[in-house]
Amino acid sequence: MNYYELRFTTKPIEDYQQDLLINELAEIGFDTFEEVEQGFKAYIPSDDFNQALLEEHLVPYHAMFDFIYEVNIIPQKNWNEVWESNFEPIQIRDKIYVRATFHPQKPEFPYEIVIDPKMAFGTGHHETTSMMMDLMLDADLKDKKMLDMGCGTGILAILASKLGAKDITAIDYDPVCYESTIENSTLNGINSIKALCGSKEVIPEEKFDVILANINRNILIDQMERYGEVLKSGGEIYFSGFYENPDLNIIKQEAAKYGMKYISHQKTKEWVAARFQK
Repeated sequence: MNYYELRFTTKPIEDYQQDLLINELAEIGFDTFEEVEQGFKAYIPSDDFNQALLEEHLVPYHAMFDFIYEVNIIPQKNWNEVWESNFEPIQIRDKIYVRATFHPQKPEFPYEIVIDPKMAFGTGHHETTSMMMDLMLDADLKDKKMLDMGCGTGILAILASKLGAKDITAIDYDPVCYESTIENSTLNGINSIKALCGSKEVIPEEKFDVILANINRNILIDQMERYGEVLKSGGEIYFSGFYENPDLNIIKQEAAKYGMKYISHQKTKEWVAARFQK
C-alpha cells in the first residue's frame, strides 16, 4: 500500500494553528502526524486520499491564518528508507525502551520492544501511542484477556504481553498492519497475540478484561457499541487518537450509552488518552 505525505507549513508558526489543522485532517482519514521544522507532516493511505474533500475541509482555515502544503506519494518499496532515516529510539518513564532492529539493546530497561514498522504506523513516537503505553504501565494487566483495536505495528499488544496479559487479540483493517503485527510479535518472542485483519466485524464473540483503542474519534464512535458488547463488567477500556476539545466530551457521552464510565485522562499537546470502566 502506498501512502500520501502532506507537508504543512503555517505562517506564523503557532501550535494552535497546527493543532486545528491536524484535528481536521484526522477527521478525514489522516492517521499519523510528524512534527518537522516550520510545520508538520500528515500521512494517509493512498486509497483514502481525496483531494477535493481535503480542500473542502481546509477552506475555513484559509480565512483564519496563512498556510501552505505540498503533496508527495511514498511508494511502499521506499518506506523503509523514510522511517529508518527518522526513527530514533524512545523511552517512557525509564521503564519502556522502543527501538528498531538496527538500534543497540538497552537491557537496563524492564520492557524493551523491537519494532520494524515498514508501512505500518505505530512506533511509539506519536503522543497518542506514548500516552497509551504510559497508562498501561499503571494498569493491572497480569493474566488479562485483551483486545487491541487499530493495532498498527502491534506495539501496544506487545507491551501488554510483556506486562503479563495472557490472551491478546490485535485487529487492524490494513493488511500491512496485520502482517507487521505478526512480524513484530515474532521479533519480540511473543506468541500470545492473535492478529486479525478487519474492523469491528472481526471482533470475536468473546469477553475481554481490557480493550485498547487508539484510532480516531469518528471510528471510535462508530465502534463504541461493539466495544460495550465485548467488554466485561468491571473491565477497562483505554481510548486515544483524539483531542481534548471537543472530542473528549463526545467520547464520554458515546461511551456512557453502552455502560462505559469515564475515569481519568492525560493530555500531551492537546492529544488525549483516557481510561474508562464498564
